[in-house]
Amino acid sequence: MTQQTVADVMTPAPTTVDSTETIQEAARLMAQEDVGVLVVRSGPTATGVVTDRDLVVRGLGAGLGADATVGQVASEQVATVGITDPVETAVEVMRAAAVRRAPVLDGNVLVGIVSIGDLAIERDPTSALADISRAEPNR
Repeated sequence: MTQQTVADVMTPAPTTVDSTETIQEAARLMAQEDVGVLVVRSGPTATGVVTDRDLVVRGLGAGLGADATVGQVASEQVATVGITDPVETAVEVMRAAAVRRAPVLDGNVLVGIVSIGDLAIERDPTSALADISRAEPNR
């Protein structure tokens, strides 16, 4: 049996945003794409991530207006994994950085994103987290 890699569990082509975009535009993009995280990019590589929580807590909650930039609220210390890394490496990297999602790189090029939900579905498909991660949004 071959070892499972990050490529086997990641979500390909994650939604990205430039750090100069406004947090209002980032929120609009999240709503349009039905995602809770955007990978902040500079050219073809990931420079950070921004979550819906970042937009609210670090942005609006901190008194910044809707015209504040993504760069002002994004997490700049981004934990990344390689596309050919074993799944176990992704688990270790995410645990060590205490993050729920990690951009996936092929060299320096962003190719995907992996979440703790993706890992739960693959590693422990009967867990509560895997069940929640597989469920369709309740709107």
